[in-house]
Amino acid sequence: MNTQAEEMGTAELSLRREGRRRVAGGTLAFLKNHAPFNKMASEPLQIFAERAQLVFHPAGSEIVGPNSGNVRFFYLIESGKVQARQAGEVTVTEYSILSLGAGESFPIGAVTAGRPSTNTYTAVDDVFCYQLPAEDFMALMTSSPEFNLFCTQYIASLLDQSRRQLQLQFAQRANEQQTLNSPLAGIGSRSPVTVAPHTPLRAALETMSAAGVGSLVIADEDRLPVGVFTRSDLLDRVVLADLPHDVPISRAMSAAPFKLEEHASAYDAMLLMATHGIRHVLVTDAEGKLTGVVSERDLFALQRVGLRQIRQSIDGAHNVETLQQSAADVRQLAFNMLAQGVGAEQLTQFISALNDALTRRVIQLNLERHNFDGIDWCWLAFGSEGRDEQTFSTDQDNGIVFGVPEGQDAALLKQRFLTFALGVNQDLDRCGFPLCKGNIMASNPQWCLTLDEWMEQFSNWIRVPQPEALLNATIFFDFRPLFGQAELAETLRRHLLAQTSSNPMFLRAMAHNALDVEPPLGKIRDFQTDLEPGQPGKIDLKKYGSRIFVDVARIYALATGVHNTNSVQRLRLASKRLSIRDDEINAVLEGLSFIQLLRLQHQYLEGEPGTQGDNLINPDTLNELDRRILKESFRQARKIQTRLKLDYQVH
Repeated sequence: MNTQAEEMGTAELSLRREGRRRVAGGTLAFLKNHAPFNKMASEPLQIFAERAQLVFHPAGSEIVGPNSGNVRFFYLIESGKVQARQAGEVTVTEYSILSLGAGESFPIGAVTAGRPSTNTYTAVDDVFCYQLPAEDFMALMTSSPEFNLFCTQYIASLLDQSRRQLQLQFAQRANEQQTLNSPLAGIGSRSPVTVAPHTPLRAALETMSAAGVGSLVIADEDRLPVGVFTRSDLLDRVVLADLPHDVPISRAMSAAPFKLEEHASAYDAMLLMATHGIRHVLVTDAEGKLTGVVSERDLFALQRVGLRQIRQSIDGAHNVETLQQSAADVRQLAFNMLAQGVGAEQLTQFISALNDALTRRVIQLNLERHNFDGIDWCWLAFGSEGRDEQTFSTDQDNGIVFGVPEGQDAALLKQRFLTFALGVNQDLDRCGFPLCKGNIMASNPQWCLTLDEWMEQFSNWIRVPQPEALLNATIFFDFRPLFGQAELAETLRRHLLAQTSSNPMFLRAMAHNALDVEPPLGKIRDFQTDLEPGQPGKIDLKKYGSRIFVDVARIYALATGVHNTNSVQRLRLASKRLSIRDDEINAVLEGLSFIQLLRLQHQYLEGEPGTQGDNLINPDTLNELDRRILKESFRQARKIQTRLKLDYQVH
């Protein structure tokens, strides 16, 4: 026993000596081969080399985990493999295990926040790790811009990981929702190529060739299918069997073809194909007569709704009923894009663009019953639609600006516009855009105004920034022309920017108002989840998340004369004029992007068909990766709020 203990002690001593030798002789050389250390100045690099300790972890040992308490070290892998395993149940995305190798570090989020790790990090094989105390890590973050930027970009890389995982989850759901539930009546070829059973083989082959198809349906005179002939049959049953070309096609066909009725689902067809190893299923009516053919390729093609198809459907719609289906198709196509990994900024703009087209068509259909020839007017979009930021859940926010031709009665003209607007608002409601609960709609006399009245209204809100005026500013100052004379809207925008840029007191009042809501970051727990009455454990991602970025973007845009209404564009353009560093604003935009992505995900997954999903999310249902990014996103919201507070001296 003593000999065994001595051998173990000798081995441990040997490992310690090996560790010290490596630290003394190779730390700087190793660091210079890995980011971000290869870009760092010599002084902070030397500090890392002096204060980091090289520690050995045998294969199978836990390096750090949720039960280790607040993380005390930043780890950098020198050699070996480390496995990061999600602790607890995975609920929203399929993130569970990450593999880390030489030059990679962990757990950045936990050591930055001074909290326990929510991952368990285990040595896959024998591992050497540089171990830097948390206080030295924080000092390095302060002293080295390169190291600080690396940690910021690390969060961005996690965001990319989250998007990829979300893509996988949604791709599977998209496949199930469209492919499995669609009725066969609307899938595949509705005019299948057929021949009679007695048709000579050569004639049947010539029919296939002329039609450019890979299969034939053999049907009798009553269109009752009796067989199928495919290209694979040509090899097996004709060429290899040396079948004469003058025999009837019934000699070469596959008899008793697989059939399903039109009301069956694509899932039934897929199951039939998988069970019997076939590539085509015949579709029949209730009497057994052939109405179509569904192929394996048709089922794959089901997974996408065509943009061109939707636009043609919208632009060619002659009634609201057609537009109702188009609105559902817009939602489905947006969902597919989410499944394909499209970013939140692009997706919300895409949804807004198609909703714009749908709104314009509703307006055009209603104009068939109204005549405004010779009158300058414009339909305005406010709120999220005005910012090109519509999500799956959105109601109406709109208005009308018009001019009064000489000799016409303004009151009578306004009444005509109100009657017209009421029809548009009702039709939009039928298409899935609920009537605004606050009555911010063009059919409300308050928001159907002449250009002079709108300019006077804006001036009054800016001149006397009472609470109601500030609330109205957050809605109406995000306006965009949708239909009619866009120059009216541009004239109104020039007036608005001239008023706000020359009135710092109004901007300060808006800043004070914007700072009333803070990101829900907890002092003890990660998040505050007791802010929503009657919704314990939940956070409103719009009220406490995206709204914060939107409010700051609006203020900086008004202050710097930015004409854009989209929040991302406002922040990008205003940051240039305010000399905000690119890396700083990019981190802010990544935070906004992730929150918008979570909103889109939640609204689609939680919203029932035909209803509007909400923005209430329980962070405990998120996995470790998404919780970490959400917390970082809220930190970015707090950072941009802190800057706003300093810029406008709000206490």
